[in-house]
Amino acid sequence: MSIAAPEPFLDEKKALACVHCGLCLSSCPTYLETGNENDSPRGRIYLMRAIQDGRSPLSEDAVRHIDLCLGCRACEVACPSGVQYGELLESTREHIEQHYRRSLFQTWLRRVAIEKVIPFPVRMKFALLPARVIRALGAEGLLPKFAQEALSLIPANAREGAWPEFAPGAPASSTARSPTLAVLEAGAPLKNRVGFIRGCVMNVLFGATNEASVQLLHEAGYDVITPSQQGCCGALHAHGGNLEEARACARRNIEAFEKQHLDAIIINAAGCGSTLKEYGHLLRDDPVWAQRAVAFGAKVKDLTEVLMVSKAQSPSSKVVTYHDACHLCHAQRISKQPRDLIKAGVGKNFVELPESEVCCGSAGSYNLTEPEMAERLQRRKVENILKSGAQVVVTTNPGCILQIQAGLKKAGADQIEVIHIADFLAQG
Repeated sequence: MSIAAPEPFLDEKKALACVHCGLCLSSCPTYLETGNENDSPRGRIYLMRAIQDGRSPLSEDAVRHIDLCLGCRACEVACPSGVQYGELLESTREHIEQHYRRSLFQTWLRRVAIEKVIPFPVRMKFALLPARVIRALGAEGLLPKFAQEALSLIPANAREGAWPEFAPGAPASSTARSPTLAVLEAGAPLKNRVGFIRGCVMNVLFGATNEASVQLLHEAGYDVITPSQQGCCGALHAHGGNLEEARACARRNIEAFEKQHLDAIIINAAGCGSTLKEYGHLLRDDPVWAQRAVAFGAKVKDLTEVLMVSKAQSPSSKVVTYHDACHLCHAQRISKQPRDLIKAGVGKNFVELPESEVCCGSAGSYNLTEPEMAERLQRRKVENILKSGAQVVVTTNPGCILQIQAGLKKAGADQIEVIHIADFLAQG
C-alpha cells in the first residue's frame, strides 16, 4: 500500500548533501551507545527523506529514532560534505510535532513543563519549591525513578541573579545599581558597549555565575547592559520542534537589544548562544525581521570569545580538565578559546578529558524527555572524568554542569568540582 507523501518539510537539496559516507558515525553519541544505523546521522537523514517522500509512515519507530537524537551537531564537524544536520533535524521535528500524536505524559512534558515553565524564571522558581521541600525532607526515595533523576539535577546552592539595567534612553554611565550585584568600574578604558543575555536557567539556578560573567566583562573594559525586555532565546522551543514559538522569542529579543546600539551581545550559555547566533536562519523567510535577525546574530559572542588571556596567574594546585559543551564546540566551533583561558590559570595542571567533545546527555531538555539514553551518556562522561584524574571540571553550559554534577554524585565522586568557566576565572 502506498503512503501519501506529506507537504515538504525538508530542504531536499540540503538533505541530498549527505552522501552516506559514514564519517559521522564515530562522532555520534547515540550511535556509539547503540550501534544502530537508525541512531546515526546518516540513518536519521535517510528516515527523514523516506518520511517526506512517502516511502515511510510517520510511525512510532521512525519518531523514536528521531527523538533519540541529541541534536549535539557533532556530525556537522565530522561531515566532509558540510551537511547542515541541525537544520534538517529541527524541520523534521516541527513536522513530527504537527502530525504525530504523542502520549499524554510526553505532550505535557514537552508542551507544558519544558516550554511553559523552564523559559519563565518566575514560573520556574515556583515549580522548584516542591522539589526543594522533598529534598529537605529526605523523601527522594519515595519518588518514581524519572522524578528522582529530574530532582538530582537541581543544585542545592542555586541563587537567582540580580541585574543592573539601563533606563530607556539613559547614557551608559547611569547604570541602575542592584543591591546584590555591584557594577564594577572598568579596570581598563572602555572598549565596547555590550549587551548581556541573562538567560532562563542561568538566571534562576546560576545567578552567581551571571554576576561573575558581568564582573569579568567590566574588568576587561566593557560597558555592560542587560535590557529588562529580553526573554527566552527560543532554544528549547527550536530543539523541540516548536519553531513558531522560537521565532516569537527571536523577535522579542531582537527588539529588546537592537534599540541599545550595542557593539556585541554576550552569552555565557552554549546552548543559548548557538540559537541566538542562528536567528538569521530562523527568521530567513520573514521579510520584516530577516535582516534584523542577521544583524543581531552577527553581534552575538560567547563569553569566552571576548575575554582575553590575562597575565599568568599563580598555577592552580588542583588538576583541572575541560568538558566541551556540544553547542559551543560543534555548533559554534569554539574550543580553543576556553582552553586557553583555563590553561593561563592552571599551567601544567590542565589535563585533556577523554571524549571531551562527546555529549554528556544533557542536551537542553533531552535528559527529561529521554532519561535512559541521557543516563547512559552521563555514565560514559563520568567514567572519562574519573580516568582523567581531574579534581575540577570546567565547562560553559548550565545543563552540562547539572548533568555532570548529578552523575558524579551517583558515582560517589561528588568531591570533584564542576564549575562554569566564568566562576572559575572569577575566583582566580
